[in-house]
This record gives sequence, C-alpha cells and structure tokens, in this order.
Amino acid sequence: MSEVDAIDLVQSAIFTVLIASAPAVGIAMAVGIAIALLQALTQVQEMTLTFIPKIVAILVVAALSATFMGAHIFALTETVYGRIANGF
Repeated sequence: MSEVDAIDLVQSAIFTVLIASAPAVGIAMAVGIAIALLQALTQVQEMTLTFIPKIVAILVVAALSATFMGAHIFALTETVYGRIANGF
C-alpha cells in the first residue's frame, strides 16, 4: 500500500463519517438553536431543558435515516474490501 492509497482510504473514511453523521448533527443544531431562542425569550435558564429534546430528536432522526447512514457505511466497506481483495 502506497501513501496515496492510505490517504485516499482515510479521506474516504472521513467523508463517510461526515455524511453519515450530518442528519443527526444538523437536527441537534436546529433543536439547540430553537431551545436557546425559547430560553432567551422566556428567561428560563434550566440546563436540563436542552438535553432531553436534543436526545429525542437525534434518536428520531437516527431511526429515520438509518438506511441512509448504513448505505454510506456499506459503500465504504465494499470499497475497502475490494481494495484488499485486489491488493490495493
């Protein structure tokens, strides 16, 4: 395996992690901003108020986008195994 192959595999892995985690991170940011705005408007500064809605939203989005995430991870796995079978 050359340096170019290793860099390409690492780049593909990082890109796959970014794409697979994007729905959960995006919804966590949106829910966090909405709750922060609600807290600023009502002046309720409860620390635990931010965690429960974020956790629920992330679990719902993870359940709904599991096939999307799995497809990207499966494609990376096929690529890596294909390179191993071909000897890079």
